[in-house]
Amino acid sequence: MYTEYYGFSAKPFQLSPDPRFFFGSRAHTRALSYLRYGLSQGEGFIVITGGIGTGKTTLVKSLFQELDSSQVIAAQLVTTQLEADELLRSVVASFGLPYEGIGKATLLKHFEDFLRSHARQGRRVLLVVDEAQNLPSKSLEELRMLSNFQIAETPLLQSFLLGQEEFRHTLQDPSMEQLRERVIASGHLSPLNESETRSYIEHRLHVVGWDGWQPTFFEEIFPAIYQITQGIPRLINVFCDRLLLYGFLEGLREFTPAAAEVVGRELNQGREEGTHAVSSGNRSLLRVSHAMEQRIIELEEAMESLLQHPEWQEAQLERMERRILQLEPAVKVLRRQLADVVRRMDEKNVDEDSPDEADTREQSLT
Repeated sequence: MYTEYYGFSAKPFQLSPDPRFFFGSRAHTRALSYLRYGLSQGEGFIVITGGIGTGKTTLVKSLFQELDSSQVIAAQLVTTQLEADELLRSVVASFGLPYEGIGKATLLKHFEDFLRSHARQGRRVLLVVDEAQNLPSKSLEELRMLSNFQIAETPLLQSFLLGQEEFRHTLQDPSMEQLRERVIASGHLSPLNESETRSYIEHRLHVVGWDGWQPTFFEEIFPAIYQITQGIPRLINVFCDRLLLYGFLEGLREFTPAAAEVVGRELNQGREEGTHAVSSGNRSLLRVSHAMEQRIIELEEAMESLLQHPEWQEAQLERMERRILQLEPAVKVLRRQLADVVRRMDEKNVDEDSPDEADTREQSLT
């Protein structure tokens, strides 16, 4: 729709991670430097944390583009609540090794042989574990044990752990002391500041062919976008995608703070209505719907990874199906709560009607 209208080669603010759009903010450049440093060391763990939507997956995909496959064999594992044995099977499968119907001892032996074979050919093996905050402590310990494989005191496996902010607290647990000792660097992805938000938006636009002029973004719109999104890349993408769609529908060639205000109101309208309509309780409709949105985005990213790595689809497909099934009860809760909101709003409208209007509505219903 708006891509053709504005002459873009693609959607500049798509949600799916794409290394073409990687933006080197101060925090993201530092995190990428940590990952590169880890590669140069060839040992230990590198930990990168960040809130939802701060760009951890895009960061790793950018790193993967730099890797020389003749020197580094890399695999990415998107985790769920995997117990230790399940984790081992997923790791083995991510590198394309057989795992079905094989005991743990044999799996470990096959994996060690795999590591040693690549080491003899001068290649290092890198494992990237995404969504590491989902892993139980025993599974993290299993990862640490895998790092024990060595040849002449040279580690055969290196791991990068990516997780949300709570993963930082997990690592501070006393039971994680041995794992912490093997972390050679760690970084945290913070939201963009106001100037970085503008540079981020312009960078993504330039990637798809924006000439800096058509469409035109007024200077004052960037602080407005920052205030609305608080510099979180995923929220910036959501907002700017909606902004461009609004511009297309309204035939705009210039974007002013007024346009940002309109789009901001549209995005917040449902949230405000939900906040006023839903009474206080254990979970509001807004909170549940937000959690659902985040889970769906995670599922989309995990599915994209599965499609790009067919060698470990079988290992993860069943777990993906379970995660989708887990959404069904939440959908039912949402439908019930939404119906309750509609009912309350209808009751409120009836109460606000004048007696004559109420009588007229009742007669029309009968």
